[in-house]
Amino acid sequence: MDDFVHLWTYLASTPLFGLTATFSVYAVAQAVYQRFDHAPWANPVLWSVLGIGAVLVSTHTAYPTYFAGAQFVHVLLGPAVVALAWPLWQRRAELRRRGPALVLAALAGGAAAAGSAVGLGRVLGMGPELLRSLAPKSVTAPVAMGIAERLGGVPALAAVFAVVTGMVGALTARYLFNALRIDSWAVRGFAIGTASHGIGAARALQVHADAGAYAGIALGLQVLLATLLLPLVFRWFG
Repeated sequence: MDDFVHLWTYLASTPLFGLTATFSVYAVAQAVYQRFDHAPWANPVLWSVLGIGAVLVSTHTAYPTYFAGAQFVHVLLGPAVVALAWPLWQRRAELRRRGPALVLAALAGGAAAAGSAVGLGRVLGMGPELLRSLAPKSVTAPVAMGIAERLGGVPALAAVFAVVTGMVGALTARYLFNALRIDSWAVRGFAIGTASHGIGAARALQVHADAGAYAGIALGLQVLLATLLLPLVFRWFG
C-alpha cells in the first residue's frame, strides 16, 4: 500500500498523471466493452469520459494539470482521423460511382441535422448565441468550434453539443436501425457518420468495415459542407 501511495504521489505531481489516467481508464472501459460483446451502452469513450471525470473530481485535479499529460493522446487524434481514409481508398471505385448521390445525401442529412436542432432550439426559447453554437452539432468537435466562432456562437458550447450528439448516436444508432429494418452496412455507416461525426464513425468502424468506410466519407462531407454553407445560411437568414 505504501508503494501505491508513493507511486500516486509521483504521478499526480508530473504530467504523467494525465497520460496514465487516460490509458488506465480506457483500458478498463475497453475490456468491459469487449466483455459485453460491444454493446452500445458499454461504449468505451462514454465510460472513459465519466471515469476520468470521476478521477479528476475525487483527486481535486485541475483540468489543465490533467491535460498537460493527456495532450499526447489529443495529438494522436489527427492521425487517427486521417487513418479513416484507408477504408475509403479500398472502396474508391464504388465511392466514385456513387459520388453524386453521396453528396446529395450528405447535403440533405446535414441540413436536417442543423435545421432540426436550430428549429427545436427556437421552440424552446434559446437565444441567438446558443442557436449559433448548436447549429454545427453534427460536425466533429474541433471543426464545430471553429464554425460556431464564425457564426458568433460559443466554441466551448459547440464542442459540448458535438460530443453529446456523437455519444447519443453511438449509443442509440443500432437500436434505431434495427427498428427501421435498415440492413445495409453502407447506409448505416453513412447515416451515423452524417449525424454523429467522429464518435459515430469510430463506432461504425468497430462494427463493420463497410459501415466504417461510409461513416468516414460522411464525416468528411459534413465537415466540408458545414464549413462552407452554415456561415452563408446564417448570414442570409440569421
